Amino acid sequence: MTRIFAGVLALWAGMAGAHEVMPTIGDLTVTEGAVQIELQLNAEAFIAGIDLDGLEDTDTTDRSDAYDTLRALPPEALAERMAPVAAEMAAAIRLDSGGTQVPLTVEGFLPGEIGNTTFARESGLTLRGALATTTAPLTLHWPDGYGTLVLRQMGVEEGYTGIIEGGGASDVIQPGGMTPKSGLSVFAEYIPVGFDHILPKGLDHILFVLGLFFLSTRLGPLLWQVTAFTAAHTVTLALGALGVVTIPGSIVEPIIAASIVYVAVENIFSPKMHAWRPVVVFCFGLLHGLGFASVLGEFGLPAGQFVPALLGFNVGVELGQLTVIAIAFLAVGLWFGRKAWYRPYIAVPASAVIALVGAYWFVERVI
Repeated sequence: MTRIFAGVLALWAGMAGAHEVMPTIGDLTVTEGAVQIELQLNAEAFIAGIDLDGLEDTDTTDRSDAYDTLRALPPEALAERMAPVAAEMAAAIRLDSGGTQVPLTVEGFLPGEIGNTTFARESGLTLRGALATTTAPLTLHWPDGYGTLVLRQMGVEEGYTGIIEGGGASDVIQPGGMTPKSGLSVFAEYIPVGFDHILPKGLDHILFVLGLFFLSTRLGPLLWQVTAFTAAHTVTLALGALGVVTIPGSIVEPIIAASIVYVAVENIFSPKMHAWRPVVVFCFGLLHGLGFASVLGEFGLPAGQFVPALLGFNVGVELGQLTVIAIAFLAVGLWFGRKAWYRPYIAVPASAVIALVGAYWFVERVI
């Protein structure tokens, strides 16, 4: 069982240099006689011809080498490579107005600057179409293979917000604004968004939670740690989403990796929870909350429904964390947690692998 669990963690380690797939963000604006769609997207993935539907990591595709080469291109070269692809996208994305298709054309492309190539470069593609009338309802069809689109209606008080998967379509969008959603419906809509950020996409958060799990087989220490972590990331998630606290990802992400190393190393050298452990977990939880806030910021929060959306996202995150703990308990804790050899043959080796993955992430994110 130790070998199996270590193998799973080794697989995660192989994904440590992974390029996580982020959703495309689309801002739709209706003006006098026209509609404009501004897409914030990972242009390299579209140029490389990667099928983004259900994809979590570009390193798992047969186009990963081409994708990595594109990430290193200067902005001018990327714009040149994107030109024919942008035209294809404009033709593939279907926007209907009152049941009639609106031809879209490329208005402009703004390539992102080269940064840390371990993170996706964000570029901007603007599409535009002429409208015969600005009162007819709109529907946007997102093509197969394009991955997830977060579509937001701009310029109106109650704009449409929706998450569309490849091959799907938006709900009917009223150009003048939508009927406000109830707080309960917004709450329910954002729970899957939070859960998805933990399972399957939050590998660093998964490893941190597993680090908490492997400290002790007793329920008390686990509850203390999870409570401290939850309280901390709830605070900074709210502050980060409100824009009160903003720390660059170049600082937050390496420290999150360091937090994984800390809890795992302490597991190896300490067979029980010391008084400072919940305090340290709380401090690291503050940083994890900022990481959650950056993800929530990419999806956006509906105007007038900030609190229900934030609560729903946070509940989804908690359900994801509890699911990780439940899986770990059912996989090893339930069967072997009371064995005399559980700590030396399962908890310590697993913590060592977690620490190595965290250390690799830390170096990668700093350098």
